Amino acid sequence: MSTAEQTQDPTQRQPPSSSWRNQVTTILSELGLVSLYHCPPDVKLLFLQRFVRLFAYGASTLVLVTYLEALGISKTRIGLFMTFTLVGDVCISFFLTLFADGLGRKAVLALGAVLMAGSGVIFALFENYYVLLVAAIFGVISPSGNEIGPFRAIEESIVAHLTASASRSDVYAWYSLLGTAGAAFGIMTCGWAIQHLTTDMKWQPVDAYRTVFVGYAVLGLLKLVLVLFLTKNIEAEEKRGQEEPAVSQTSETTPLLGDDAADGTKPPSKARRGIKALLPEISRESRGIMASLCLLFALDSFGSGLAPLSWVTYFFRSRYHLSEGVLGSIFFTTAIIAAASMLVASSLAKRFGNVNTMVFTHLPSAIFLALIPVFNDVHISLLFLVLRACTQSMDGPPRSAFLAAIVLPAERTAIMGLVNVVKTTAQSLGPTLTGLLADRKLFWVAFVCAGTLKAAYDLGMLALFKNHERERAERERLLAGRRGDGVEDEAVG
Repeated sequence: MSTAEQTQDPTQRQPPSSSWRNQVTTILSELGLVSLYHCPPDVKLLFLQRFVRLFAYGASTLVLVTYLEALGISKTRIGLFMTFTLVGDVCISFFLTLFADGLGRKAVLALGAVLMAGSGVIFALFENYYVLLVAAIFGVISPSGNEIGPFRAIEESIVAHLTASASRSDVYAWYSLLGTAGAAFGIMTCGWAIQHLTTDMKWQPVDAYRTVFVGYAVLGLLKLVLVLFLTKNIEAEEKRGQEEPAVSQTSETTPLLGDDAADGTKPPSKARRGIKALLPEISRESRGIMASLCLLFALDSFGSGLAPLSWVTYFFRSRYHLSEGVLGSIFFTTAIIAAASMLVASSLAKRFGNVNTMVFTHLPSAIFLALIPVFNDVHISLLFLVLRACTQSMDGPPRSAFLAAIVLPAERTAIMGLVNVVKTTAQSLGPTLTGLLADRKLFWVAFVCAGTLKAAYDLGMLALFKNHERERAERERLLAGRRGDGVEDEAVG
């Protein structure tokens, strides 16, 4: 063999399929599938139970307003029903997320699943307005088809705890995507099931709606089974520290703590006793950030409360007289579009940052939402509904990644829970106003106000946090540099 052949670049001797494999790997990485594949089993179980939960939410949301109306309840009282449901959820979520790390994340998730199953049973058996209201509050019935209860804050905290910061945007994208896909399949399944029961089998509509809530209870029990398979790795570090040696914090196999140290993890503080031991400590820096975020998220959520999915489906049903099966297919399509868009959001966030991705994808959806009722034509309204779906969920994964990155690890569950409580509180005011407007033939006003408020939220996020990520990254880089110098000095010594 000649010298030239011996010194040939090894990459030139690779088989042709090597380049193809590299391209496939790049594509899979952009889609976040590589990060998803390397997730711990606990994270994958969380994804599966989120799909099941949102499937149940989507199914119940499609028929909630119609079911209550079939029981003889006015639109104004239906709006109040949604408001009280969300207010009750605020109280329960605040309590459960505040103490989740102290009581145990797995225990709180299991309790939520039991309450979810119980609310489905009560909705299937009772017709009294106040009994259903209590079930909706203490159980988990979602007026909007989106997250309600303590689940999301706890699960996002677990995801942040068990994944590296570099892959969080991808993981949160799939977490959000599977939830939206679950709601989509739930809506479509419910729509065609109701149409089959009422049209082909000649059931009374109320009986068909009750069947949906029986299925809701079954899905709650399935979620409980999935929760029971979670391991103790999901628990907060302080709680696991009572059961495991402290040296595990410095082990190379510890999921997140290696990169969390760069986030400024607080040193061990003086041990607290009694109920204080269950409460999290919030740093002064996090309090300021939390106040600004809560104000902006409240603005966005109030807009969401004016046009929740249950009212949007009722709007299309009442104005354009669409059947449940057609509605199920329409909102299945829009939800799948919204789910697919989240993968694009993850790729954009890697290039332009979380805040820019949040704002410039969410702002168009706010405008399209305001335009849905403007033209009294079903095709134009559906066009704006689809256009809104293209970008309405793209802010979700980068928002979760942004929130997980700017607070300390020990504070994540409590702060994410508090943010969700603030969002739900603001959202709870909207359905009642929409019900009043619907009774007065002013349904369109709710859509316009909702879109305007959401646009204001986007501009506020851009104004307050556009430079925050870059400044934090610079601080972490300087901190890492100092640590590197310290290690080098120690080695020299």
